[in-house]
Amino acid sequence: MADPHPPPQFFNPYAVAIDEEVAIALLADLHIRNAIERGEFDNLPGSGKPLDLPDRHDPDWWLKNLMKRERLVLLPPSIQLRKEDAALDARLDEMWSEADVRQEVEEFNKRVLRGRYQPPAGPPLVTMPRDVEATVAAWADRRVRAAEARARARAEAPDESRRRRRRIRRRR
Repeated sequence: MADPHPPPQFFNPYAVAIDEEVAIALLADLHIRNAIERGEFDNLPGSGKPLDLPDRHDPDWWLKNLMKRERLVLLPPSIQLRKEDAALDARLDEMWSEADVRQEVEEFNKRVLRGRYQPPAGPPLVTMPRDVEATVAAWADRRVRAAEARARARAEAPDESRRRRRRIRRRR
């Protein structure tokens, strides 16, 4: 009786049709087996411990775990734009040039307009686009007031620093 399986020297690997998905799976399996033989999976953190899986099937379990682990917060666009609007002045005060302030306000307005044209995903969007010229003028006014406050603080500071220097000299 003839052997149904021919010897390996008669095997032609090109005679078997393998699609890309099968080839990728075989290649991944080969890499995993080689890593196991090298011992790269030994002493991994959490090895031998049960997985923390939910009681019911949740297809987004990994995304929820990532958000919890990284402390990420994803808000509906209307709420996110409200928070950005509230923090925009503080962010503008950190900028040094008027061109950067204009660009930031224009980008904020684009996000608001994009949010207005999208179907609502959550609470209604009540945030309005900002007037660029008025916002830049308010930013410039805040900068002037901050510079005046710093100048007043410097004018008062030398008296205190002189007193401190005198005390240090007396102690020596």
